[in-house]
Amino acid sequence: MLELAQLTTGQELPAYTKEPVTKVQLVKYAGASGDFNPLHTDDAFAQKIGMPGVIAHGMLIMGFLGEYVNHLAGDLAIVKDFSMRFGAMTFPKDTITCRGVIKETYEQHGARFAVLTLYAEKGPEKVVGSGEATLQF
Repeated sequence: MLELAQLTTGQELPAYTKEPVTKVQLVKYAGASGDFNPLHTDDAFAQKIGMPGVIAHGMLIMGFLGEYVNHLAGDLAIVKDFSMRFGAMTFPKDTITCRGVIKETYEQHGARFAVLTLYAEKGPEKVVGSGEATLQF
């Protein structure tokens, strides 16, 4: 959990690493999201269109970053804004590590905020998603 008084601009936040992505996870996510595009669940289809196999839903990776932000916020902050851009494909067996950096802290109308720059990576310098979140303390 983050405490606003201890945050400084440019500060790197503790990383959060997920278990490797599995094909079962992709099928479960397809069911939960309603996105049954066979690119995410059927290797033969993915290979037919030129991919090495199925790829993870981009929104699954956004969910990983969202989980990370909520873990950082704990019960001391509220997530006021959250966005992500997709960067690269994620495949089964990829391990995703979520990272964050304090972009800025500020006060507005008596409330205190921290803006986080976020990254989801599948290896050093292999960003699969990046984004930003604003926490209100």
